[in-house]
Parts: sequence; C-alpha cells; structure tokens
Amino acid sequence: MSKLVIVESPTKVHTIKKYLDSGYEVVATKGHIRDLPEKRLSVEIKKDFRPKYEVIAGKEKLVEELKAKAEKSAQVFLATDPDREGEAISWHLAYLLGLDTAQHNRVTFNEITKTGITEGMSHPRSIDMDLVNAQQARRILDRLVGYKLSPFLSQKIRRGLSAGRVQSVAVRLIVDREEEIRAFQKEEYWSLDAKLQAKGSRKAFAAAFYGTPEEKIAISNQEEADALLKELENAEFTVSKVKKGNRKRSPAPPFITSTLQQEASRRLGFQAKRTMKVAQELYEGVDIEGLGPTGLITYMRTDSLRLSEDALKDAAEYIQQRWGKEYLPDAPRHFKTKAKAQDGHEAIRPTMASLSPDRVKGSVTNDQYKLYKLIWERFIACQMANCLMKTTQADIMAGKYLFKASGYTVTFNGFAVLYEEGKDEEEEEGTALPPLEEGMPLKCKELTGNQHFTQPPPRYTEATLVKALEENGIGRPSTYAATISTITAREYVVRENKVLRPTELGEVTTKLMKERFPKVVNVKFTAQVESNLDKVQSGEADWVETLRDFYGDFEKTLKKAKDEMQGVKIQLKEDETDIICEKCGRKMVIKTGRYGKFIACPGYPECQNIKKLVQENGADCPKCEGKVVVRKSKRGRVFYGCSRYPECHFVSWDEPTLEKCPRCGKTLLRKKGKTPKLYCITENCGYERLEENEG
Repeated sequence: MSKLVIVESPTKVHTIKKYLDSGYEVVATKGHIRDLPEKRLSVEIKKDFRPKYEVIAGKEKLVEELKAKAEKSAQVFLATDPDREGEAISWHLAYLLGLDTAQHNRVTFNEITKTGITEGMSHPRSIDMDLVNAQQARRILDRLVGYKLSPFLSQKIRRGLSAGRVQSVAVRLIVDREEEIRAFQKEEYWSLDAKLQAKGSRKAFAAAFYGTPEEKIAISNQEEADALLKELENAEFTVSKVKKGNRKRSPAPPFITSTLQQEASRRLGFQAKRTMKVAQELYEGVDIEGLGPTGLITYMRTDSLRLSEDALKDAAEYIQQRWGKEYLPDAPRHFKTKAKAQDGHEAIRPTMASLSPDRVKGSVTNDQYKLYKLIWERFIACQMANCLMKTTQADIMAGKYLFKASGYTVTFNGFAVLYEEGKDEEEEEGTALPPLEEGMPLKCKELTGNQHFTQPPPRYTEATLVKALEENGIGRPSTYAATISTITAREYVVRENKVLRPTELGEVTTKLMKERFPKVVNVKFTAQVESNLDKVQSGEADWVETLRDFYGDFEKTLKKAKDEMQGVKIQLKEDETDIICEKCGRKMVIKTGRYGKFIACPGYPECQNIKKLVQENGADCPKCEGKVVVRKSKRGRVFYGCSRYPECHFVSWDEPTLEKCPRCGKTLLRKKGKTPKLYCITENCGYERLEENEG
C-alpha cells in the first residue's frame, strides 16, 4: 500500500513527486476544502461561537476521492502550507477523512526542494490546535463583523456594501490622510543656493545658505531673500572649516512578506495581490531547464528574518566565487526579528544561492523573473560587505553669513554592486566635493533665491499603506493583499497614478463607522485584537474567551446604532446624475440592486421611474452614428459596444478613443500591451501607429 501526501496546490504535486519515491502518492485539495457557508452566518453565538462548517460547494466529489484514496493508503500525511490557514486546512481534512489529530501525520515544507521535503517528511507532528484555533477565531471574528455590520451599512448608505474588521481600518487610514491633506495650510519659505568653484577645479559645487555661525536663519518670503541676496552681492566666499570622515552603509535585511510587497510595489509597480500570486508560484515550483520542477523560493508568508546556516554558507560561497573574498563581511550577517513576529519560518530567500536570475530566465514568466530577481538580489546583498564612503562637510563664510556643503565619494561599493533598497520618497543625491582646505578662497559662479512651499503629507501608495498597516499591527502580512483588493473592489478607494484616494463612499462610510462603531475602526483597538489572536496561537489565550470579549461590546454598539438611526438614509452626492426624471422633474440617482446598478427617481415610492444605467466613454461608434458604451462580461471583464445595439453590432475588447483616423475620420481604437498602438477598424483603411509613451 502506498503512502498518501495531501497538499493544497496542484502545482506543488509535480515538484514534490520529483523528490519522493514511488511508494508515495501526492494529491491536492486545490485550496480550502471546508468553510463557513457564504449565504448565512453559520456561527452559533450562544453555543460558544460554534462554527457550522460545510464542504465548499463544488468540492464534494473531490472529498469523496480523497476519502477513497485515504482508505487505501498505508499512511496519510497532511502537507498543506506551513501557516494558520494551512494548519486549519489540515484539521478540516483530518475531520473529513476520519484521521486522529493527535497522530503524527502533519508535515510542513519551508521550501519545495529536496532538502525541504526530506526535512519535512522526516519530522511529522500532530496538528497544532493552537494554530487552528487562532485561525478559527480570526475567521469567526471577521464573519461576525462582516455579517452583522454589512446589512446595517447597506440599509443606511447603499445596497451591497460590506464591512470588515481589517478593511475598515485600512479605509480609515486612507480617509484620515485625505482629511490631513485638505486641512493642510501651506507655508512659504525660501532657500539661497550658491554655485562655488575652487581654484584649480573646473567643476562647480553647491552650497546652501545656513545663517550665521551662531544660529540658523529661516527665510520666510521674497523680501527677506532679496535683502540677503543684496547683502551677499559682493561677498567673498572662504572655506572656514572642513570635516572629513568615513561612513559605511549596511545592506537591507532579507525580505519578509510585508517588505516584499512594498519593494515590489516601488520597483516593479506590482500590486500586493500580484506580488503574492507570483511568489506563490515561485514557492510551489517552476519547471527549470536542466533541473525539472523546482521550488525557487522559501515560504513567502513570514515575518521572521531568520536565515538557515546552510543558506548563509551557500550565499558566502557564491559571493566569493563571483566577486571575491573582499565582498564578504567578517562574519555572516544575522538579522533581529521584531518582538511580536512569529518565527515559524525563515525569511523569504532563494532556495539555491547559485541559481541566479539569468540561469532561470528562459524557464519562467516575465513576472516570475522580475520577482525572483528582486528576492535573489536582496538575499545575496544582505550577506555582502558594507558600502564604504569618504565624506566631506565644509563650512563656508560669506561675510558674516554661513553656507554649508557636503558630499561623499564611494571607496568600496560592497553590496551596492548588486542591490540598493528602493525608497518611498526621493532623497537628495550626494556628490563629491573638490579638495577643500581651511582658508581657501572660492569663486561664486551663481547665487540664487528659490521659493518653496511646505507640502502636505503624501497620499498612501500600496507600499506605504502596507508599511502603515504593519507598523500599527493591523492584520497579518498574508492579509494585506486581500485587504487592498477588497477596498478597491468595493469602491471605498480608487487608484490614481499609483496613489490610493478615498471615494465619497469611503469617506461617508468611515464617518458613520467612526461615529457609531469607534472601536471597529480604531487603530489601537484593532491592533490589540490582532495581539489577542497571536496569544491564542501561542497558547496563552482561549479562543472562545477572545471572541466573547470582543462580541459583547460589539453587539451592544450595533443595537444602539440601529435604534438611534431608524429611518435614516444617507444620500451620496456621487450617486446623483444630470438625468431629469421625465415623470416628476427630479434629478435621477444611481442605485444598486440585486442585478447591479440602475438609475431611479429619488421620489420613490410616489414616483417609481427607473432606467437602465449606461456608461458612455465619450467616443463615437466607429461603425455608425451611435456612442460607445462601457459594458462588462459575465466574468466582470470590461468591453465596449454601441449604444444603438441591436441596430449596430459593434463590440470590442480594445478601447475606442477620442482620436479620429487621419485617413477616414472614424474613431481609432487603442490596443494595449508591451507596444500599445492606435488602429482603425474601417474596412480597407488599415491605418495604425504606435502610441506615444507619455512617461
């Protein structure tokens, strides 16, 4: 009889089979197999929050197949992902297959490689019920908040709204930032910048006005700037002090889930959801030429910075071979994990240091290559020597006023030869200064006054939102991608040029939540709930008591809100249209029903006029005199059609533009891709051209 290994993903099956002998059969659950049904609460609150799980719709046949395989197997190993969700899936499998949760049938793989699988299979354990209960508590908590709050919001604001424990706080952060930006009062200030040249040097360098040697002088307006410029008109510039030193920069630590999402957003433009999808593919295994199915990275849901000794040794060997011994630090680098982090897994790293991005490029997709390159370079760089620099700081006197100049030169690039961490905000580049000595006269080539204004705090990007969620202890790193996807899909937030801006819906909903459910959207309270869930995971707290502590106060708050807001309906300005109801003369509004959005008269029930909602994109139909309208397929994909359908059958996935064909005068369509182009569909025209890149 063979032994059965059950994993989550079908992709893993091929990779794991490669490293197990013929006595093992490997099958996949294709994700969760049992859960709380979607269409009802399914939590018996009065019976200690007992969940009522069911096999997920469509997986009944798979469960029967797994049962049949388990009965015929000599032993069953549950090898789902090594985290809370994976532990819960193994627990559900044990229940459905009739396995003893106390038996040592649970195995975990930190990496899908021969070493990782051999190590995992050699150390089976029993199912960790603390992990399972932490997952159950989170699932039930989110279900209670969602199923109790969502109907209330739908009734008071707009049908179909949803609320979530973490998503509501994420929206609040974005709304609060928008309010800060609106309330910001910009202040004027000026700087004086000199371009100076040392004797014998061809290149000028920059020095900034400081004030006097005794104090810094702030320049508030043009009058003050002009007065100083006049005073400095004939001033002689002389070096009064030179301070030289050495500086070293250390590399950034290897990636954890949150920092990977941030860096992929900054450098690759990946949304968090896209990053995690690609990382999952790299972890599960890719068919590499010459190696076969191979897991390229360690498990990608982690907040630990720990690295195995084998990994450190492999990195050191690769660095020495490629760049030489001088690029190695005196000892391998170890990074300190944050106090509240879970240390169940290593940091995210390549499974083989020697497997460079160029080596795998021909076997992976473009997205996989980009993300693997980022992970590989960050890991290798973290085990390289420091970047060394010589620094120079100079004080320069001009009459009684002081200017300052600073610069550096790199004497040894170290880790910077391979990788530099991205930044959320631009930083000033340092440049080398010419040789300067005290008492040296300088020639002033130019002296200018520059006006500036203080800037409001920037809107969140995905990278900075993930950073804020992590710093505030909101959610877990593995939930950030889903949270951001949810708040944009629900139209609480929109993306504009990579920044996240709240919609009116997001602002109104957050205002209501802050007034009626202050704890649910309170950052510190939500972080405390997260900490309590971590205590459940570590066995320090009971999961039922944790739910009871939260739900008692939540239930009272919800009842009070319902009682005090009876008959109240909040109307959004963004739902108003310019369409006049032909029956009563009111401006019609956009409403959401069971089958989507439509236009209705706000005078209901006196006036029951409704219309189909048609969204035009502003372009003329390229085939007739109609207008182009935006439609969605059954799967939610946007396409374009003619407003005169069925008289006109124009339809296209490509977006019609406002630009006309220079040959025939018809509307040009835009085809997206690596080389976006505009083209004409008029028969016998054939006009097309590459679209200019605005960036």
